[in-house]
Amino acid sequence: MTYRQLRNDDPELEHQSSTGLPSLVIAALGVVYGDIGTSPLYAFREALHATGRLGASRTDVLGVLSLIVWALTIVVTLKYVCFVLKADNRGEGGTLSLMSLARESLADRPKWVLVVGVVGASLFLGDAIITPAISVLSAVEGIQVVAPAASDWVVPITLTIIAALFFVQRFGTGGVASVFGPVTALWFVVLGVSGAIHIFDDPTVLGAVNPSHAVRYIEHNLGSTVAVLGAVFLAVTGAEALYVDLGHFGRRPIVVAWFVLVFPSLLLNYFGQGAFVLAHPEMASHPFFSMHPEWARLPMVCLATAATVIASQAVISGAYSLVRQAMHLNLLPRLEIRHTSETHSGQIFMPQVNSLLFVFVAALVVFFQSSSGLSAAYGIAVTGEMLITSVLLFVVMRRSWNWALASTLAVIVPLIVIDTGFLSANVMKFADGGWVPVAVASTMMLLMQTWTAGRRLLANRTKADEIPLSSIIDSLHRRKPPTVPGTAIFLTSDIEGAPTALLHSLKHYKVIHEHNVILSVVTAAKPFVPDDDKIFLESFNPLFSRLVITFGYMETPNIPSALILARKLGLTFDIMSTSFFLSRRTILPSRKGGMPFWQDRLFITLSKNAGNATDYFSLPTGRVVELGLQTVI
Repeated sequence: MTYRQLRNDDPELEHQSSTGLPSLVIAALGVVYGDIGTSPLYAFREALHATGRLGASRTDVLGVLSLIVWALTIVVTLKYVCFVLKADNRGEGGTLSLMSLARESLADRPKWVLVVGVVGASLFLGDAIITPAISVLSAVEGIQVVAPAASDWVVPITLTIIAALFFVQRFGTGGVASVFGPVTALWFVVLGVSGAIHIFDDPTVLGAVNPSHAVRYIEHNLGSTVAVLGAVFLAVTGAEALYVDLGHFGRRPIVVAWFVLVFPSLLLNYFGQGAFVLAHPEMASHPFFSMHPEWARLPMVCLATAATVIASQAVISGAYSLVRQAMHLNLLPRLEIRHTSETHSGQIFMPQVNSLLFVFVAALVVFFQSSSGLSAAYGIAVTGEMLITSVLLFVVMRRSWNWALASTLAVIVPLIVIDTGFLSANVMKFADGGWVPVAVASTMMLLMQTWTAGRRLLANRTKADEIPLSSIIDSLHRRKPPTVPGTAIFLTSDIEGAPTALLHSLKHYKVIHEHNVILSVVTAAKPFVPDDDKIFLESFNPLFSRLVITFGYMETPNIPSALILARKLGLTFDIMSTSFFLSRRTILPSRKGGMPFWQDRLFITLSKNAGNATDYFSLPTGRVVELGLQTVI
């Protein structure tokens, strides 16, 4: 059996959990729905302001509410809950998982699917810097209602909370996460109850369920429709988290939480805000906090702040997870990963990513000063990612689910039309702040493109200088050099070629170990690979063996643990007498290379800042030998 045949025969993994459904539902509330759960703080207010009129007329309120209700129904309930959540990649979700699933379903694995996936992942990171800023800022702005004299303290308090949030990431979120679910559950209950109470201010507001109010508003207000749609979209931001966190909880808890608590609570609160504004038009500037009695406003500010911190935590954790996936798929250089839990591999801390996120989030708060200002920056990244999800879902429906073309188009075309409409509305806000996530996403795409192109160029340069492994093995078998006791493991990314470290070792030391293993680590296009399929071992002769270890892109590569699995296949070694040989390259730019000179320099900078291979693969530091060489790209 060849190595490629072994890879293709891997069975699919299904999401399994021994945890009870109720506890999973509570946990999902804190992680999955934190972002969309904080949207009532600003979504209805911004949509109402976007109408362009000083007062809040009944037509405006019913039109805006109808748009929000049907956006939640179509985008979240129909698209994500009913369809996207079913497109799991061996139990995992997210843009890169969907991209991998779509590529696997196409025989030729076209490059455009990879490009689309990279764009979607980059847009998510653009969204990740805005969510903490706008969420925490909108909650702290409740101080302006409770104590108007303290308005000047909104930005400093927001920055303090954000600084504390990013600082505690290094200690892990396991303990804090245990209260995320209950706090978020309380938040949704309060949203629903407070909204339901105020519906009685004007029960006719329930008429907004009729989509004709949305249609009539658009027909009679074409001039402001684009701005209103851009603001209405704020009500569904966070919907992508349902798919991103699929692997943590499974589909059923996420669906149950949506229909049992989240969706009803959101609808009740939006209807309550609408009824309150109709009864008190002068309170339209801050309807969410204003509709609570004075004694409840300060507790609501505190609860809202807690909810927004939880929402921000979920996005930060999602950014860590996405960057790790990109690293394992070789889209980004290796970065330091610290595991903050001994029992949950998904709980990680990435210092470089954390620092960059904090700098960008704090800069946004200082630059925009208010959630209204930030709302202009919010939307482009999310709508772009949602549109990409629809495109990739089309591929999965046709190729993986084997849907008929007519049925697929009947589902996807309306979704793409809606996504395109929201994206167009948000593009209009580009000059007012929409450029921020676009700039971040463009930077991430440039980094990913530079890293993949540079790695490809480096591999070609290296391959041109390499000697086929088979010829080296035959030569050493015929003319065996002096041997030394122990095992030498040579790491290489090229399965067929002789490792550069092996060639340099022979050139300089003139000896060879009594047992030599050519080791390659491969990342599969699936999140997890079962232990039985992780190892491919091939023995050439008593001197040489080839070992290929396959990890899923959600797994942490741990070579020593994988070597224990290889013992079952006959690999014998003593870790205390085993040396790991790595090649450390010094890359030099070339003005005649395959990339522009400035991009060469960028690739070199990324390479210098890449994490240590010893730490990345969890190799024992005292058993590693690094051999340096220079390569011109």
